[in-house]
Amino acid sequence: MMLTGIRSTMGDNIPLNIGALMKHAATVFPSTEIVHRRLDGSWSRTDYAATMKRINKLAHALDSLGIAAGSMVGVLDWNQLRHFELYFGVPSVGATMLQLNIRLAPSDLSYVVEHSDAKWIFVDESLLPVAEEIADKVDVHGWVVMTDKPSSEITTSLKNVHFYEDLLAGQPDEYEWQLIDENTACYAGYTTGTTGRPKGVYYSHRAIYLHTLGVISALKVDYLDCVMPITPMFHVLSWGFPQAAVGAGAKIVLPGRFTADNIGAVADALVEEDVTVANGAPSLFAPMLEHIRQLPKAPDLSHTRLVSGSTEPPLALMKGFAELTGANVIHGYGASETSPLVTYNWELKPELAELSEEEKWDRKRYQGVPILGVELKVVDSEGAELPHDGRSMGEVLMRGPWIATSYHNLADNSERFVDGWWRSGDVGVITPEGYLKLTDRLKDVIKSGGEWISSIDMENAIMDHPKVLEAAVIGVPDPKYQERPMAYVVGREGDPLSKDEVYEVLAERFAKWQLPDDVHLTTELPRTSVGKLDKKRLRAAWSAS
Repeated sequence: MMLTGIRSTMGDNIPLNIGALMKHAATVFPSTEIVHRRLDGSWSRTDYAATMKRINKLAHALDSLGIAAGSMVGVLDWNQLRHFELYFGVPSVGATMLQLNIRLAPSDLSYVVEHSDAKWIFVDESLLPVAEEIADKVDVHGWVVMTDKPSSEITTSLKNVHFYEDLLAGQPDEYEWQLIDENTACYAGYTTGTTGRPKGVYYSHRAIYLHTLGVISALKVDYLDCVMPITPMFHVLSWGFPQAAVGAGAKIVLPGRFTADNIGAVADALVEEDVTVANGAPSLFAPMLEHIRQLPKAPDLSHTRLVSGSTEPPLALMKGFAELTGANVIHGYGASETSPLVTYNWELKPELAELSEEEKWDRKRYQGVPILGVELKVVDSEGAELPHDGRSMGEVLMRGPWIATSYHNLADNSERFVDGWWRSGDVGVITPEGYLKLTDRLKDVIKSGGEWISSIDMENAIMDHPKVLEAAVIGVPDPKYQERPMAYVVGREGDPLSKDEVYEVLAERFAKWQLPDDVHLTTELPRTSVGKLDKKRLRAAWSAS
């Protein structure tokens, strides 16, 4: 039941709209730079005022295509300027921008387009093969190609094709924005790495606006900062960093197309543009650190906050950046269903000042404390809440204004949602100081002889060895103990690693019965479409061996 008291005299009828963030930035910080990398690798510069004019032109172009309130608009693009413009242009006409993960299999990608009922898809020229592969499997009205080339130079088998720059050419650079019901979905995304088909998460204007304020507050972002969204903009809105940068009026650096194998250009830009806030998974930050190690002189990044998500940052990664550059690696936790940021580990609380140096480093790997507005709890198998004692392990549940309460157009949501709480599927503990520490995924926790072994803790212990680049631990069937741990380890190039060395580092933290039955030394580990370790493939490979 909700209580109602004396009515306020505030502007409670003014909806929270994403477009208001960009209008504020363009009005208050018109000359603040937006630096962006083009498809050919070159860099260019614009500012909030000029970008606002292009977004106004985009709004007129969307009108001309019949895209309006209730329309679903898909986007296939990298972290580029036009993608950024669509982030604000599409929601500001009342339509919904659909994030299309370019790493999904064609069958899943076409399913997402059909399930969301997207009728227009904007696609970067480099991703035309992806669009063409699904074109005959989806029912769309048309396609908009984004390119710096003249449209006459682009060849494609897509039907009813328009060109982004041609659509914007000649359009007025002013637009009369309307207020939008804040419960309207401004963005849509689909989960990855789940069982079955991807599930739709639809983010409201209200949710993203409040999430933006939460990110700005938690990470202390303001107009003196320079923000680089490294996490793909097609995955959970690059963790809300584009919106947070705009909301704060910060300088933005959009790194364009890149992979972990060619992260050098991104790392160089991070240094040269004086980036102070960036995000990414350890799988991206690790090669970035290796690139910086090769520079003639290590840069001073003592003012830089590197927000690391997807999985716990290895101790070697956090220490490496701190010791080499002074950068602060901050662990953040969330998911597609949470917009995504729900906890952050900025600095340790004062009451933990007496911990040893190594204990402090270990605590920095914790998922951290909840952002204001998010509630967390850990429950047992019966749904009973467990104490915050740092020992009682259970499933992590959460709720808040930017946490999903259902999936789009799914008949039965009971498996993942209960009484307004989202069931994360993560296993963890909450310490007396209020820190969340994940110990595993429900599906990944290793149940051996009636006891639980944390694959995450074991992976982190292995990765603390200076010769280790990556590690994954899975549970494999065992006739006597139900499951036993199996480790897969990637060593650093040019620094030979032995199994005995892995066992030695584990023996310092784990009982003998907990140690993996075997250690497989390999050159690479399989990953999901969003860069997470793909343990399903590891388990399948073990079963087939």
